[in-house]
Amino acid sequence: MATSTDPAEAPPPATGHRPPHARRHDARRVAMLFGPAFVAAVAYVDPGNVAANVTAGSRFGYLLLWVLIMANAMAVLIQYLSAKLGLVTGMSLSEVLGARLGTVARRAFWLQAEVAAAATDVAEVIGGAIALHLLFGLPLPVGGLITGVVSMAVLAVGDRRGQRRFELLVVGLLLIIAIGFTCGLLFVDVSPGALLAGIVPRFEGAQTLLLAAGMLGATVMPHAIYVHSALARDRHRTDLAQPGPSSRAPRGPAMRRLLRATKWDVAIALVIAGGVNIALLVLAAAALHDVPGTDTIEGAHHAIETALGPAVGTVFAVGLLASGLASTSVGSAAGAEIMQGLLRVRIPLLARRIITLAPAVALLATGADPTYALILSQVVLSFCIPFALIPLVRYTSRQSMMGAYRSGPAVRAAAWATVTVIAALNIALLALTALGVE
Repeated sequence: MATSTDPAEAPPPATGHRPPHARRHDARRVAMLFGPAFVAAVAYVDPGNVAANVTAGSRFGYLLLWVLIMANAMAVLIQYLSAKLGLVTGMSLSEVLGARLGTVARRAFWLQAEVAAAATDVAEVIGGAIALHLLFGLPLPVGGLITGVVSMAVLAVGDRRGQRRFELLVVGLLLIIAIGFTCGLLFVDVSPGALLAGIVPRFEGAQTLLLAAGMLGATVMPHAIYVHSALARDRHRTDLAQPGPSSRAPRGPAMRRLLRATKWDVAIALVIAGGVNIALLVLAAAALHDVPGTDTIEGAHHAIETALGPAVGTVFAVGLLASGLASTSVGSAAGAEIMQGLLRVRIPLLARRIITLAPAVALLATGADPTYALILSQVVLSFCIPFALIPLVRYTSRQSMMGAYRSGPAVRAAAWATVTVIAALNIALLALTALGVE
């Protein structure tokens, strides 16, 4: 009988001393399971992050660095829970919700999830348009259209060549993003004392609270929570039982191997994404703080070019373009998964891409401030996070759904603390904004 070549089906390593070549083989076997978290991680370095982090650093220096550190720690936990839900149940989060909600509740839940997806798409298309304007001088609406068209080609890779090819393409774009947004740090002086002071949690008025909510919305992304569960499920489809009661039973060594690999997948991907976000804020704080006009992406790009040279400015713009292209592709895939799971309706990804492109291009055509639109889109996302996060925490804590893989007490406590922090931040933002506190 033929043996399986799937890495997840390989026998567990023997205990005791193992030769170096065997350990290298084990490492390669685990690495072959990586991918879904890197696709989800693109959502954490989208143009909305650039706008929120550059604005925070240029206006307030290192003050809000702690927000990024906290948000990234939350993201690691959340994305692991999302992937675990998909692996253990064989269903995405939106499918689990769709199976448990009534018709009215399903449609209402889909509507708010689509608002989050639309806010994401606006940010990503605007980011790509700004990048094309900076690189080639294209009008923003034209740049938005080009971003949408190129993203269709990226989505077509997933449709025609499979998820693994799509993952590799997105990982390549993630590498470009990381280089584009971090290389500027090689040319600036960072104050260690100010950097350490930025780790201490504090606010300075309603504007810092608004930015913190935007940074949180840009870092912990609702659509990434939905899509990661689907990516993990589809990537390891042959290792999962069909959805249903039987899939809730423990699956032994294969499932444990998948979950261990998923932990590393999420940790590495989110450390990269978190490092990029921190680099953006530190770059803005070190090179752009109190420089007039640098609270917009275009102004920040001009200041970076002036202070650090045109080469650094060009690399930054290329990173922004890669960010827009990669994240809008992942966002479209997430929106399609949300619709399939909650409405049980599937439309072609490319058709959905055309439909969701229209609002972003229309906004660009009105002449609205693109950076401010990006920040507001992240605030909208921050309000949508609890709608994805609360069900995720509840379902991954249920013995009836997760069996032996349900979240333990410490994980449940950390997850509910995350929900509480996000909800409290949004309530405080609403209150201070309503009171007109500056």
